[in-house]
Amino acid sequence: MTVDSRTAAMAPPSNRRSSVLVLGAVAVTLLLWASAFVAIRHLGRDVPPGALSLGRLLVASVALGVLVFRRPRTWPARRDWPLLLLCGVGWFGVYNLALNEAERRIDAGTSALIVQIGPIIVALLATVFLGEKMSRWLLIGMAVGFAGVVVIARGFSSGDSGDMVGVWLAVLAAITYAVGVLAQKPLLGRLPGPEVTWIACIIGAVVCLPWSGELVTVVRDSDASTLWWIAYLGVFPTAIAFSTWAYVLARSDAGKLTLTTFLVPFIATLIAWALLSEVPPPLTFVGGALCIAGVLLTRRKSRAKPVPKS
Repeated sequence: MTVDSRTAAMAPPSNRRSSVLVLGAVAVTLLLWASAFVAIRHLGRDVPPGALSLGRLLVASVALGVLVFRRPRTWPARRDWPLLLLCGVGWFGVYNLALNEAERRIDAGTSALIVQIGPIIVALLATVFLGEKMSRWLLIGMAVGFAGVVVIARGFSSGDSGDMVGVWLAVLAAITYAVGVLAQKPLLGRLPGPEVTWIACIIGAVVCLPWSGELVTVVRDSDASTLWWIAYLGVFPTAIAFSTWAYVLARSDAGKLTLTTFLVPFIATLIAWALLSEVPPPLTFVGGALCIAGVLLTRRKSRAKPVPKS
């Protein structure tokens, strides 16, 4: 059978376009999530963790609601609600509360190290619950990427990393992050990403309602700059970044995708360097190189075994 060269030449651009869109969405997600660490660091001294979580999620719910209601909607079935509740309560609610409080108790390097347990939990559990394959290169990339996070944490560590409450809160954030990703992945096979993200965001906001009094005080007493930073967290790292994440997750393996977040601590360090004049330790660049190498290794594919001739 002969192949029309014109048809063969036309097929790759379509595949390349799809790949470019996915890579672009990954880049936007990582960049915005990394910027969230800088924004939270900036706000942490003036805005309590509960008020910050609730304000961020309320802004994100409004922004996502505008996107959802501008087009025909697909609402979840009854069987989808347990997973939506798991994602909303865990990833959007408990994760934000735990991480915001943890970062007030432990240093940034230790916090980044502990939270990056989450992608490893996802990669391991995805093989059990989602039937994803654990390839040799995925394991190697996981080890190299995590080593990079350890090096970054080591570079920032000053010997006193804080109290054990902060450590366990960061562990809780990592676990709820992993649970949220695993709950979200099956939903994206049945529902559009904006609907899943919006409903989960509203559920997370409901979880944070006990801190509504704190938020009222923050809104009443804070200056415009503080309120704009909260709005930024709600629109960009939450509404936009979680939407681009859902877009990519619907088209990728959960385990392999979450390992790209090993890059977030390195990107956050560079943003803080540029915007807050926080000069990173030299080990940060070594760790960042390892993170990048680890992510690249996870994208490698094992060679197919040759089929024996009959």
